Amino acid sequence: MASPALLMRVVASAYSVAEKAATIVRNVMATGDLGIVEKTGANDLQTKADRLVQMSICASLARKFPKVTIIGEEELSTDEVSEELIEDGHCEEILKKPCPAQYSGIKEEELVIWVDPLDGTKEYTEGLLDHVTVLIGIAYGGKAIAGVINQPYYNYEAGANAVLGRTIWGVLGIGAFGFQLTEAPAGKHIVVTTRSHSSALVNDCISALNPDSVIRVGGAGNKIIQLIEGKASAYVFASPGCKKWDTCAPEAILHAVGGKITDMHGNSFQYNKEVKHMNSAGVLATLRNYDYYASRIPNTVKQSLVP
Repeated sequence: MASPALLMRVVASAYSVAEKAATIVRNVMATGDLGIVEKTGANDLQTKADRLVQMSICASLARKFPKVTIIGEEELSTDEVSEELIEDGHCEEILKKPCPAQYSGIKEEELVIWVDPLDGTKEYTEGLLDHVTVLIGIAYGGKAIAGVINQPYYNYEAGANAVLGRTIWGVLGIGAFGFQLTEAPAGKHIVVTTRSHSSALVNDCISALNPDSVIRVGGAGNKIIQLIEGKASAYVFASPGCKKWDTCAPEAILHAVGGKITDMHGNSFQYNKEVKHMNSAGVLATLRNYDYYASRIPNTVKQSLVP
């Protein structure tokens, strides 16, 4: 039996690494001391969980795949990472799936992994725990081809005996797993957008879409989950605030189930290691009916957002 292709080994490891990350996120919350620091302001926070999770993810993956480029949100030194943060396991179920032919010959140095250790930090600090995700996106040739999203607090409102957390994963050409794919109600236009980074431009853009309802939640990972579980029909963010580590994993999962994500001009995101980190022309994503929403983005919005 040939050993599994590199891509499948990376995804299988990222799955276990994300589960370890979720445990760290929950443990930090349980101590009651989040260790919050402001990065650029009150809406741009970093907690002890962000720091520990990034060290855990990056060190664990770098130890197994030393030639892969790993780009994380937080600027941290990677020197001294304690052994208790290292996750060496992998998900057997993922290794059993055949690697899509177009990815079977990938070498380590051709992969870029984009890591958001805790997407929805502000919501985490406010106790809106279902908004929080851990994102590990895997890119090849500048494209997001695989991703892992962990929700550490999935099910947290289901009572004391509920199993907390879940891990969603996907690979282009295989599909996405760990959730029930559901389409939004037909004929309803439900827009999901930012909760803590709103602006006149964000709101003008949403008004132009004339939605039936608007959901405001934290975290890009969480917003893509709203699309693939049928709670929203479009994710619209007319602002430069989103970064590559926010969109890489969610994009791979959305594309694996036939959805589409671009900037406000319809451009695809690029994920090669030299690319700038900011998605400066905003985000537009749908599971279905992308063209309906794209055609209604006002030119004033597009002109305000330069790729």
